[in-house]
Amino acid sequence: MKSKKAGYILQALLAALFFGASAPIAKILLGDIAPVFLAAFLYLGSGAGVALVKLAQPKGIEAGIQRADVKWLAGAVIAGGVLAPILLMVSLKNTPASTASILLNFEGVGTTLLAWLFFKEAISRRAWTAIIVITLAGIFLSTDFSGGFGFSPGALGIILACTLWGADNNFTRNISGKDPLVIVAWKGLVAGVFSLFLAVALGNPLPPLLTALSALLLGFFSYGMSTFLFIRSMRGLGAARTSALYGTAPLAGVALSIFMFGEFPSFYFIVAAALMVGGALLLVNEEHSHSHIHTAVFHEHGHSHDDSMHGHGAIDGVHSHGHEHSPLEHEHDHMPDIHHRHGHEEK
Repeated sequence: MKSKKAGYILQALLAALFFGASAPIAKILLGDIAPVFLAAFLYLGSGAGVALVKLAQPKGIEAGIQRADVKWLAGAVIAGGVLAPILLMVSLKNTPASTASILLNFEGVGTTLLAWLFFKEAISRRAWTAIIVITLAGIFLSTDFSGGFGFSPGALGIILACTLWGADNNFTRNISGKDPLVIVAWKGLVAGVFSLFLAVALGNPLPPLLTALSALLLGFFSYGMSTFLFIRSMRGLGAARTSALYGTAPLAGVALSIFMFGEFPSFYFIVAAALMVGGALLLVNEEHSHSHIHTAVFHEHGHSHDDSMHGHGAIDGVHSHGHEHSPLEHEHDHMPDIHHRHGHEEK
């Protein structure tokens, strides 16, 4: 169990690394491309690139999207791929930069609160502490304290945008057992096409071909593979813990900026790095064990038959098929994974 949890944690940290690296690279590209066009090509690179990877994926190892999953996928695409970016762009016009930097860290908090309030995800005191510590680190790292602070309707808009991204994370969590490549492809292509039409409608100039190709490649890794790893991590850690680890992304961005632009690490970077490492260690060493009951359930997801939950056949390797779990009562260390969200009640 601990080795599996470590694997999920590593995937979340890699997702943060890929996404965090996008900021300094995108900063270079913005010299030759309008922001909305950049967003369009980043999303298109994510969706199209992952769709190509999906074509090369062996069949039968992941569960497909079913009719019951469409509402969650549509909710994630609309909330996180369409509404949140538009609201953010509108809100940034009337919000001080330092305020915006602080408020953008609310996504992790929003994800956690929604997971706890509406999706009944179990969050221990240790996990709450880690989430708060990593959020504070993000504030230290992304805020220009000399730029002034102001609260306005625009600030409320940013909070709402982050809440929408939090909803996106929780909607996606509900289908994280399904093929993550399909989920990422749909999210990227829909958001990318929408942003592309928006850029054309705004009259933004077309970027040079090399810049567009660079944005597509950046989008594939920093948005596509990052989101793919994020979804895979949510399978085993749940939305709150994965989002907390994903909150270390600014650390990767600043570290890469130091390397690329020769910037000397600031005091805030050192403080943030220490806080993020401490928060991540809290989650890595978290233990949650008690007697609990699994009610009977029938579902489908990628799995193997080498664990206590999937001893229902003699098929080797990772595969996907519909299978039923009989009622079960036991005690072991566990996280809010895809087997500890439904019919999971403490005695």
